[in-house]
Amino acid sequence: MTDIRAGGTFRLGDRTVHRMGYGAMQLAGPGVFGPPKDRDAALAVLREAVASGVDHIDTSDFYGPHITNDLIREALHPYPDDLVLVTKIGAVRGGDGSWNPAMAPADLDRAVHDNLRNLGVDVLDVVNLRIMGEGHGPSEGSIEEPFTALVELRQQGVIRHLGVSNVTSAQVAQACGIAEVVCVQNLYNLVHRDDDGLVDALAAAGIAYVPFFPLGGFTPLQSSALSDVAGELGATPMQVALAWLLHRAPNLLLIPGTSSVGHLRENLAAAALVLPRDALSKLDAMGRA
Repeated sequence: MTDIRAGGTFRLGDRTVHRMGYGAMQLAGPGVFGPPKDRDAALAVLREAVASGVDHIDTSDFYGPHITNDLIREALHPYPDDLVLVTKIGAVRGGDGSWNPAMAPADLDRAVHDNLRNLGVDVLDVVNLRIMGEGHGPSEGSIEEPFTALVELRQQGVIRHLGVSNVTSAQVAQACGIAEVVCVQNLYNLVHRDDDGLVDALAAAGIAYVPFFPLGGFTPLQSSALSDVAGELGATPMQVALAWLLHRAPNLLLIPGTSSVGHLRENLAAAALVLPRDALSKLDAMGRA
């Protein structure tokens, strides 16, 4: 069984979790839409993750939609006491698989209760407000109205902690001015480092930063420099990319996703991968290329 303790821990809300977690997005069908090709394999991945010590799983009811939450409930409910389930709201799926903004207060209320029902819980551990900006990345604009709506839901007792996703530094500051933010989830990996300053600022504030697409997402990381370092260390390129993230800052919580038990074990093994100084220098240079 893979031991992820070497990757360390960090605070997430009122819990301390292992920094190596799991993202459930890939458990849904192609395009994160519809059911998985092999439901039993998806359930096996979730059970293997928790058996390996993963205590932070990232999900959303708009994965599928509803599919990943149903799988999580079937595989893991009743949940271990130390398991933190982090979900996100702010979008709905169209019948064609499209991703559509849904950030009106009524939309958010409905999304929270969908997550509660499909995960089989009375309270959601952490809810990220996922901002659907222009294009794929974050775009400036006030998030006061939707974030305040989430604060009101937290006051009703159905959410423990709040986070934000796909946001700018200004939007993080705005959210922190309204209520406590326990995590920020943005695109960040070995070659996409626009958030370097934000990562450091959040580390100083004791706030978790959760990079989505830590392995590149729909376009996996490919680099001759990365492959060369991996070859020197006897590791896979993806393991090296994950190990670099763990080294980058102490507040990074990783949620690499996969629908394969074999790939899950490879990803989790990155928690124990030591990167020598010369390897770190080569990897750091990739972000400046």
